[in-house]
Amino acid sequence: MKNADPVWEHVDRHREDFITLSDRVFDTPETLYAEFASVAEHKRMLQAQGFSVTENAAGIPTAVVGEAGGEGPVIAILGEFDALPYLSQAPGVAAHQPLEDGGNGHGCGHNLLGAAALLAATAVKDWMAENGIKGRVRYYGCPAEEGGAAKTYMVREGLFDDVDAAISWHPATFTGVNEARSLANTRIDFTFEGKAAHAAAAPELGRSALDAVELMNIGVNYLREHMPDNARVHYAYLDAGGVAPNVVQAKATVRQLVRASSLPELADLVARVRNIADGAALMTGTKVTSRVFSGVSNLLGNRPLEEAMQHELEKLGPVAFDDADRAFARDIQATLTAADIDTTFKRIGAKPAKGLALCDFITPLDRLSDGGEGSTDVGDVSWAVPTVQARVATCAIGTPFHTWQTVAQGKAPAAHKGMIYAAKVMAATACRLVEDRSLIAAAQQTHQDHLEETPYTCPIPDDVRPPV
Repeated sequence: MKNADPVWEHVDRHREDFITLSDRVFDTPETLYAEFASVAEHKRMLQAQGFSVTENAAGIPTAVVGEAGGEGPVIAILGEFDALPYLSQAPGVAAHQPLEDGGNGHGCGHNLLGAAALLAATAVKDWMAENGIKGRVRYYGCPAEEGGAAKTYMVREGLFDDVDAAISWHPATFTGVNEARSLANTRIDFTFEGKAAHAAAAPELGRSALDAVELMNIGVNYLREHMPDNARVHYAYLDAGGVAPNVVQAKATVRQLVRASSLPELADLVARVRNIADGAALMTGTKVTSRVFSGVSNLLGNRPLEEAMQHELEKLGPVAFDDADRAFARDIQATLTAADIDTTFKRIGAKPAKGLALCDFITPLDRLSDGGEGSTDVGDVSWAVPTVQARVATCAIGTPFHTWQTVAQGKAPAAHKGMIYAAKVMAATACRLVEDRSLIAAAQQTHQDHLEETPYTCPIPDDVRPPV
C-alpha cells in the first residue's frame, strides 16, 4: 500500500525497530509497578530517537515521559507496557502452553500498545522536524493500567496540565474509534481485626476476622440485586487469616473492586459497601479499617477528536492481513466458543459473519454496541484533557482479552501489522491537531462543556500514594 500521508512514511521507516521493542517487552512480562525491564526498553528507545526523557514521572519508578519539539500545541500520546499474572503462554501456538507455571503474560496486548504509541510519537517528531512545524509531542510511558491506576496518579500530580489533547489506542478484535464508555472504579482493601483463640478449647474467647470477611462478602452479594444494572463488585482475599483452622483468625483482609458507570454512582455504591463492612465488623465483634488501593474514572468522549480519528481510519483503510494471518486466527478461533466469537460482533453492533477470522473493515463511528464495559485509567486523562482512542485489530475475532489466547497472538505477524497500523492512525491524528488549531479549540470546548455538567473529582484520596 502506497503511503498517502507523509507521516505514515515516518512510521514505516522505524517499523522494524519498534516491532523488536514490542517483542522484547513481550519476552519480559511484568505486572503493575514492577515493569522495570519494560520501562528501561522504552527509555532506551526514547533516548535513541532523540527525545528528552523524564524518569520517575509522578514519583513512579516505572513511569517515563519523553518530549520533542518546541513551542506550539502539546499533543500527548499514551503508552502502556504492563502484563497480567498467571497468563504465561508460548507465542505462536494455538494451544494452552505456558512458558512458566504461574508466570506473567501480555494478556491485554500492552507490549503492542506501548510500542505503537512510542512509534507514533517518533513519527510525529520526525514529521515536525522535517517540515519546520512548531509543536510538542510527548510520549507518556504509563505503568500499572491493570489495576494500579498510574495515569490517575499522573493526572493528580499535574503531568497533563499543559497538554492540549491526548491520543491512545488499544489492541482489539476489530478496528474503529474506541467508544468512550467505561466504568469508574475503586479498589479498597478492608482489614478486619479480631482476637485469636483456640478454636476447639475456647472458641468463645475468639473474634474471627475471617468470619467478618465472609459476612462482608455475603452482604455484598445481597447488594447486587439493588445496584444499577451495569455496576459491578468483585473481591479477592489478600489475607485469609492463616492456614491453621484450629486458631481463630485474628486478622484478615479482602480487596473489594467496586465499579459504576459514573463517579457520582461510584461514590454512592462505595458508601453502601463501606456500610456492609461496618455491619460485618459489628456482627463479629471485630474492628474494620480500610485503605483505597487505586481508582479510575469513567471515560469522557470528545466528538471532534473522534470524528478526526475516524477520518484517518477511513483514509488508511482496514489492516492488511494476509492468508497466513487468517489461518493462524482460525486456529485460535478453534479454541474459542461460539459465544466468544459472537461477543466481538456485539461490541461493534454488527451481525455475526460466519468464517471471518480477522476484522477486514472499519467500524462506523456511531455503531450500536451491546458489549460489556471494563475500566481504564485513560478515563482520568480524558477528564484532564480532550482524549481520543482507537481500537485496532491485532488478533482473531472472538479472542477474549486477559486469556492465554491473547498472549499466544502477541508476537504474531497479524499483531505486528495492527501495531504499525495503530501508529499510523495516532500519528496522523496528532499531525492534524498540530496543524489545525480550530480542531484543538473545538475539542477543548467540548471538553469544557462536559466539565461544567459534571466537575472532576479524583477517585483516589490525596493521601494515598502509588503502591510502588
